[in-house]
Amino acid sequence: MADAPTDVVSVSRVLDHPVASVWAALMAPHGAEALLGEGGELGAKGSSWHAADGTYGVTRSFHAQEQIRFSWHANDSAPASLVDVHVYPRGEQTELEIRHDHLGAEVDRDWLASHWNAALDRIDTEAL
Repeated sequence: MADAPTDVVSVSRVLDHPVASVWAALMAPHGAEALLGEGGELGAKGSSWHAADGTYGVTRSFHAQEQIRFSWHANDSAPASLVDVHVYPRGEQTELEIRHDHLGAEVDRDWLASHWNAALDRIDTEAL
């Protein structure tokens, strides 16, 4: 079996909420901030986002209740990476997967995995 790519951090979790509730939480301010940081808002394809911590990007793909992909710049001098959020129905539950790729060598992957797992926790709390 081949080693996992080193330029990717991927986390997923099955949440005890239906897809519509998880998607609503993602689109609400607290859900978007769980992903993007304080002040970040998810929008339609082509929408820019900026968070209070200086991270920013652009929504690259938007498919309601299925997937959203956005670019992620850690700061003005950082290269773009790509975050892909997938929402999968699992009966009455929902699998939420966050995949962050095109990561540079300087990125702390353990911190990033912790960040995305915390985002999953917040989204789980926000979903009704």
